[in-house]
Amino acid sequence: MLREALRRRVRIVAGGDGRAPLQYLQPPGDPGLFGPDSQTWKVHADFPAMMVGGIGALLLQALHPLALAGVWDHSSFRQDLRGRLARTARFIAETSYGSTAMAEQALARVRAIHEQVRGQHPDGRAYRADDPRLLYWVHLSETWSFLQAHRVFVDPGMEPARRDRYFEEMARIPLALGCAEGELPQARIARSERQAREDLLAYRGELEFSERSRFVLDLLRDMPAANAPPGMQQLFVQAALHELPDWAYPMMQLPAPSPLRREALRAGIRVLAQPLRWALKDGVAAHARRRMGRG
Repeated sequence: MLREALRRRVRIVAGGDGRAPLQYLQPPGDPGLFGPDSQTWKVHADFPAMMVGGIGALLLQALHPLALAGVWDHSSFRQDLRGRLARTARFIAETSYGSTAMAEQALARVRAIHEQVRGQHPDGRAYRADDPRLLYWVHLSETWSFLQAHRVFVDPGMEPARRDRYFEEMARIPLALGCAEGELPQARIARSERQAREDLLAYRGELEFSERSRFVLDLLRDMPAANAPPGMQQLFVQAALHELPDWAYPMMQLPAPSPLRREALRAGIRVLAQPLRWALKDGVAAHARRRMGRG
């Protein structure tokens, strides 16, 4: 009973309702968008690494004024940041590990939301959530951050070919959301680590650390722990801040992390990761593997 109570608590922290995700068991043999041999299934399977990567992605996304404007004007994240993070985690789980039908429904749901998100930034620039350039920035910051966290906390020896394969696989998500490659300056979505790095740097001229960006940073730092053990939330936030691209620190008016501080945070996450992985060993990824006869 104590073990199940701990598992339930951790599942709630991970963005669920505390129950095992049985819907990921059906239908048997359906690989979904990626399948069990994909790099996507491997990279997205580790909750601690995905937490660090997800927070890092949110920090990068908040540097784009038009991408942030859509969230600022059309969501309740300022009052319910945890709910916003949980909805994002659900989308990633459904598109990564869900059946084909589940993944397509998740994509359709987000496309429908994006069609309604339109407005004007305070500086007068118009924005729309289905703008390919904004869609791509959100995708690029997520995939880069997820892979970085995976390499640091799960698989430091991940070969370049597997890293490239991850970007190639994940390119189908923005495409399915309506990101027309022909409308991007580079006329393609990154399908390798090198291309992703180049594309991140190409966005730098559009990024800024505004008062809104600072609000997001402060909100993450001050977010209530809810069901999480004391200090866990802040450890994830600090680790995410210390794994950002080097160019982000001067932009965000933050000191570059020292190697000693960065390694101390990495060690803290590695210690914390063990009980979290145990509590989530029967989670979404495990259920998806069972669906494919790999349990």
